[in-house]
Amino acid sequence: MADWYVKRRFGDLPRDAAQRWGGREALCFRERRWSFEQLAKDVDHATKALLALGVEPGERVSLWLPNCPEWVHLMFALARVGAVQIPINTRLRSQEIGYVLRQSGCSTLITCERSGPANLLATVAELLPGLAGQAPEALDCAELPALRRIVTVGEGTHGGVLRWAERLRRGERVPDTELQAREATVHPDDPLFIMYTSGTTGFPKGVVHNHNIVRNVDDRANRMAITINDVILMFLPLFHVFGYGEGPVSSLISGARMVLTEAFDADECLHLVEREGATLIFGFDTHFKDLLEAQARRPRRVSSLRCAFLAAGMHSSTPTARRVNDALCPTISGFGMTECYVGACLGFPGMDTLVQRTETSGYPGPGYEIRVVDAETGLDQPPEVPGEILVRGYGVMEGYYDKPEESARAIGPDGWLHSGDMGVLREDGYLRFMGRYKDMLKVGGENVDPMEVESFLQEHPGVQQVAVVGYPDERLGEVGVAFVQPRPETRLQPEELIGWCKGRIAGFKVPRHVLFVEEFPMTSSGKIQKVKLREQALAQLARQPPAARA
Repeated sequence: MADWYVKRRFGDLPRDAAQRWGGREALCFRERRWSFEQLAKDVDHATKALLALGVEPGERVSLWLPNCPEWVHLMFALARVGAVQIPINTRLRSQEIGYVLRQSGCSTLITCERSGPANLLATVAELLPGLAGQAPEALDCAELPALRRIVTVGEGTHGGVLRWAERLRRGERVPDTELQAREATVHPDDPLFIMYTSGTTGFPKGVVHNHNIVRNVDDRANRMAITINDVILMFLPLFHVFGYGEGPVSSLISGARMVLTEAFDADECLHLVEREGATLIFGFDTHFKDLLEAQARRPRRVSSLRCAFLAAGMHSSTPTARRVNDALCPTISGFGMTECYVGACLGFPGMDTLVQRTETSGYPGPGYEIRVVDAETGLDQPPEVPGEILVRGYGVMEGYYDKPEESARAIGPDGWLHSGDMGVLREDGYLRFMGRYKDMLKVGGENVDPMEVESFLQEHPGVQQVAVVGYPDERLGEVGVAFVQPRPETRLQPEELIGWCKGRIAGFKVPRHVLFVEEFPMTSSGKIQKVKLREQALAQLARQPPAARA
């Protein structure tokens, strides 16, 4: 299915864009602006800095940064030197980032001092207690044996850590011939990135994709009719596939200008829509609810907006999607996941009906096949009958990094990816995502694996057994509820367990409610019946005043 499309190398995009659009504005961040030509030059400088740093082809290099221009420079520079980039969620904490760095065999971590209120360098120091006494050019840490370098972007620094500004200066001495020789070794079928996503095993899994995501974004940009006349407002984090592709990659493919923010703030975003004439925005329910509320408080001129990509389809998202259509601009929706990338399904701007825009998850994208099957028999379901969503196409991942058994369970011999998600195919061919067969939670757009949270809570000395389920939340979609069976003769309080989590795992993973049980409802095979726990949470929390819910 991919043969007709000429394969492109990811790292070539900045140079190709500079040749096509030169002096046109490519990027705006805060008060700074870059043309396509200047952006390509900055990527050249970053590429040479990586060569001077000693990064080799195939090395795994982690980017643990908030949105910033250096993120954009590095994502393309790493591709040009043949390294495999690992975008890491800035909300992760020491235990979580330690797992990602260890499991991936990361050799280089590029980070900064702070991301919002979080001190990233302090977290690194907590993870590696002996870092300050290490030689920064050649780390040797027992906690992370593959790690050789930590580089910090910006002003913050720490013993044992290299400065990116100094690497850029050293890179100026790297000749163009060395850069060109390295680029010649890179092939579009090489791994491009490993992006970690929570799974059903209780630990994150690294999804491996190669350079064919260029085609994925190109196809999607065409369907969305993105041109040089568009302005993309990108507030989504670049460490997620949604922001990664819809922001910098889409800009360099289409010639659209990107307005980048470090984080999401509804009032700031509406101000930028008005000031910059943004035409495209992307986000989840949580983002658009906040934007609608901010616009209602203080209306801004948003007539420049022509399309909002709202990841919708679930029944709970329909009211928000309809409000966006009324108050901001027409929407489209889509279906995708890290394992098959964004846009396996996508709507048609200007063509979809209101129902298709607000109650579906789009129409299959070019190069993708979608099936909805009975999870027990594997047989295709008739239209409008729910089943498990299966995806096949060029955009399906190569597999989970260093997890062959999990990869084989996810992708069958026939190439079909089992999503674990429930949906229906409508009579008109559009997909509607309905929820998850697996127990994954979706908290404000962030995937949360309950088994990972359960495993963490199980470490508390007062916890005998724990199960985490989802509970509806007006703003975040759903939040976690921890059902806890305390150890005998142990007295626990909800606040104690929530405090146990805070600062040690990402905030969106921390359960919002804690309910205590003497025993769990069990199946005949000895498994906890989470369906009954969800019912219990709905009944019990509805009766409790907010203060009693922890």
